[in-house]
Amino acid sequence: MKRSIILCFAVWMTAVANTFACTNLIVGKNASADGSTIVSYSADSYGLFGELYHYPAATYPKGTMLKVYEWDTGKYLGEIEQARQTYNVVGNMNEYQVTIGETTFGGRPELTDSTGIIDYGSLIYIGLQRSRTAREAIKIMTDLVQEYGYYSGGESFTIADPNEVWIMEMIGKGPGIRGAVWVAVRVPDDCISAHANQARIHQFDMNDKENCRYSPDVVSFAREKGYFNGVNKDFSFSLAYAPLDFGARRFCEARVWSYFNKFTDRGNEYLPYIEGKTDTPMPLFVKPKQKLSVQDVKNMMRDHYEGTPLDISNDFGAGPYKTPYRLSPLNFKVDDKEYFNERPISTQQSGFVFVAQMRAHMPDPVGGVLWFGVDDANMTVFTPVYCCATKVPVCYTRVDGADYITFSWNSAFWIFNWVSNMVYPRYDLMIGDVRETQKEMESTFNTAQAGIEEMAVKLLEKDKDAAINFLTNYANMTAQSTFDTWKQLGTFLIVKYNDGVVKRMKDGQFERNSIGQPAGVLRPGYPKEFLQEYVKQTGDRYLVK
Repeated sequence: MKRSIILCFAVWMTAVANTFACTNLIVGKNASADGSTIVSYSADSYGLFGELYHYPAATYPKGTMLKVYEWDTGKYLGEIEQARQTYNVVGNMNEYQVTIGETTFGGRPELTDSTGIIDYGSLIYIGLQRSRTAREAIKIMTDLVQEYGYYSGGESFTIADPNEVWIMEMIGKGPGIRGAVWVAVRVPDDCISAHANQARIHQFDMNDKENCRYSPDVVSFAREKGYFNGVNKDFSFSLAYAPLDFGARRFCEARVWSYFNKFTDRGNEYLPYIEGKTDTPMPLFVKPKQKLSVQDVKNMMRDHYEGTPLDISNDFGAGPYKTPYRLSPLNFKVDDKEYFNERPISTQQSGFVFVAQMRAHMPDPVGGVLWFGVDDANMTVFTPVYCCATKVPVCYTRVDGADYITFSWNSAFWIFNWVSNMVYPRYDLMIGDVRETQKEMESTFNTAQAGIEEMAVKLLEKDKDAAINFLTNYANMTAQSTFDTWKQLGTFLIVKYNDGVVKRMKDGQFERNSIGQPAGVLRPGYPKEFLQEYVKQTGDRYLVK
């Protein structure tokens, strides 16, 4: 009974914890260093178990039905007709390098349709199983909600393939009204974009059929509901269906600002919008000042506003060890006044994170790489999983029955959480050890990539199955190696930092004296700034007299 109650609570938490969760960063193919389109996604939700999903390619007889379950809660929603042919999907990328990510903006609550059958998660994974291009995915996804109804709240989707990236924003029409209103805009090839739990599409060119698509009633429905009464050219999807409030600005748009601030020279121009001094929104996409690599995007997913006016690592809330994290909830009250914590891109409640690399100049099985990690992006290792993979690494599954409330020493999700939760309280003291191991592993995978892919392409020319097996095995090997290394890192950290001291080290080994005994410890104590504040708060209570 106790376990059932806990499980129900975890499911409930998952359903309500999506507020201000998830971030997508986007890079067009001419804005990337290697000509790839790049999309990142962090699944940030308390209650979400980090795992790598896999849907094998299959064929089905006509009339086969597919049961649909809500992705967040597992609630059964209904049945839809299954496609005759589905494609291989690993994580959020399919065998044709189509990738779909999302962030939830919620929007107007009265527009949620509890009678719909398709939720946003099902829309992603069914869309991936049925599409060969981003444009095809948009049509399939919008057709599905039109036919079966849209169950979720407002959603921003990133829909990408090796040639182009689109942002599609969608919201339902209310209880019992089938379908959704939506708009999709293509990100120019030489630009970067992002969304983070706030609708970002404002005005859009209704005459540009090549780069913009939308539901026929996207404006008229807003007029009907009283959300908009101007002329068509002034219509803003975001203002109509997801009116801006403090949280949408500071917790959501601020993450987009951090990305734009890092890779353009326009951060100061957009900062007043984040600070609430102007209502002029940031553009949907911008041209970066440099071409971005896949590693640049991985590193950006680790961002906590470091070095910006929103930096959270240097104030009192960071504690003595400058921890760039804040405990939820984001808002809190003191003496009847409401305050808030910043919400950066990297956050402790992530279940999994990926950076998708899609390349048109390479064959699909080799061109699509899902750089995947579990737990917090800041303290994970992105390992390469190719879109043709026919099985996922065991450590990325629910091995030994692992889930959000069931620990397993063989689960990558739990091993990475084990390490990160050791580091959070003494962040500035311990993060260097994590960063060293993380950088070493990611650099190794990056360096090996060209050689692995050259071999895979040669195999592909002779035997497609052999090439797929080769890349599948490589993904499993790198994931397992990372898992083993991280478990070793965890044991190392426990020994090195046990009981608040630091063991002495020399040449990468714990130091011993001449008779083989431990050589003593370092006592770092608290940082000077913290001690000064400590004395300020306590006065002469601890003064040595």
